[in-house]
Amino acid sequence: MKYVNAKTILPDKLVRELQQYIQGEYLYIPALCEQKKQWGEKSGYREELKQRNSNIRTQYDRGRSMEVLAKQYCLSLSAIRKIIYQ
Repeated sequence: MKYVNAKTILPDKLVRELQQYIQGEYLYIPALCEQKKQWGEKSGYREELKQRNSNIRTQYDRGRSMEVLAKQYCLSLSAIRKIIYQ
């Protein structure tokens, strides 16, 4: 999350109004519900995990053991089971 100086984007009148409540501190303004992104959407990590999990299931279906997959992907056997049986 990057910080933006209010003076650079808000009208002077609004900045003065806000200064009556808070000065020289950080103020978080949440996004509207319809603009919120799910975890990992912005960075692309969610899609990376989806692809990785798909690869794990494919390899398992082709006969690769859970133990080998766990070592290959540096995951616990329990995590591999969850991905496969998901």
